[in-house]
Amino acid sequence: MTSMNPVLVKPIHSALLSWYDQHGRHDLPWQVDKSPYPVWISEIMLQQTQVTTVIPYYQRFISTFPCVESLAAAPIDEVLHLWTGLGYYARARNLHKAAQQVVEVYQGIFPETLEALQTLPGIGRSTAAAILSICHQQPTAILDGNVKRVLARYHAIETWTGETATQKQLWELAEYHTPEKRAGDYTQAIMDLGATICRRSKPSCLLCPLEESCQALAKGLTDKIPSPKPKKTAPLKSVTLTILCNSAGEVYLQKRPPSGIWGGLWSLPEQQSLNQEGILLPEQPNLVMPSFIHTFSHFRLQITPEVYFLDDLQQHEFQDSSGIMEATDAVWYNIAQPKQALGLAAPIKKLLDQFANKDINQETP
Repeated sequence: MTSMNPVLVKPIHSALLSWYDQHGRHDLPWQVDKSPYPVWISEIMLQQTQVTTVIPYYQRFISTFPCVESLAAAPIDEVLHLWTGLGYYARARNLHKAAQQVVEVYQGIFPETLEALQTLPGIGRSTAAAILSICHQQPTAILDGNVKRVLARYHAIETWTGETATQKQLWELAEYHTPEKRAGDYTQAIMDLGATICRRSKPSCLLCPLEESCQALAKGLTDKIPSPKPKKTAPLKSVTLTILCNSAGEVYLQKRPPSGIWGGLWSLPEQQSLNQEGILLPEQPNLVMPSFIHTFSHFRLQITPEVYFLDDLQQHEFQDSSGIMEATDAVWYNIAQPKQALGLAAPIKKLLDQFANKDINQETP
């Protein structure tokens, strides 16, 4: 591991700011209004998600919830609905909780210290620092994925950036390079450099303002730094999801528990959960759709969708046995003309779209 000696390390902020003034991105939607609320929304959305993916989500979100008060007052289902497809749904749940906390505890004004910001759900050290530097020009260092990559290459740090000791070293370097003046521009500049020039693969080193001093480039290590996370074989789990379709063309959805995968989102019921609730299904499904695998961060899930068409009598018996029409955690959902704005996990939404567009054969196989 490379140790930092500030006497021998050339600060990067001067070259980086000059590059940013000429070549950086200055017209992203969240750069128009550099107040805490839009900056916070963008920072959360950009976690593990690329700018091009985030932009339409951000625009819809800000259009629907233009201020922290409107987000705090919104039903969580509406928030999750707008988040559908972005993944990592805990971010949306934490946004909602944090907005309520800002309104209730801070009267709608975001706190202006690292310590206070980090008490809000979903805001860690780097996100808090980004808000303070961009909105208030405080010289607070950030360390997101792009910044880790830039600093690891510049200093030729060959260990995995997720290791505790490496994280500590990178934070020290991030603080060392952050300037007292133009802190907000520097924050955006180093994120921009990582996103557009110092990319994970095929970095454009000849266009980089740090080319002359980059140790990874000098040592021919740009393709090896950052070191990838040690691989572990992701276990494969399997689940059977049940598509219950009534005579009106509606599909039965259940709300998942607030924690765990797809927490708080609406999903198709698992066959096992229906059995536990004492809900009796016909012996054979009307249709078994092709299985597919959805990958989470720690495991892979093989999903097998089974379709059951309920006639009016079966639906009546089904409602009597489960009380679903009175429940707050279950609903009949019209795929073709949804009246509710529900938060759906991306693979569930894709599956429902496939089901809606499929020429379904209702005969039992």
